[in-house]
Amino acid sequence: MVQLSEETKERVSKVIDISRVAIHYGYLPLIIYLGYSYSEPKPSLFKYVRSDPTRASLEPSPSPAIRQVTL
Repeated sequence: MVQLSEETKERVSKVIDISRVAIHYGYLPLIIYLGYSYSEPKPSLFKYVRSDPTRASLEPSPSPAIRQVTL
């Protein structure tokens, strides 16, 4: 096996640590990006972003079976 100097071992260790952080925080955004870029038809990201946060309700809307119909 090849003998590595202390400086080389430290550099390899630092590269591995940086790679772990990059993979940890970059994996999910990469998968989402690939899903958006390779899907057909291409979805619009702006469709999923709410433009008016005051209209967004935190309460779930009632299901169709629960709604009361008045005539």
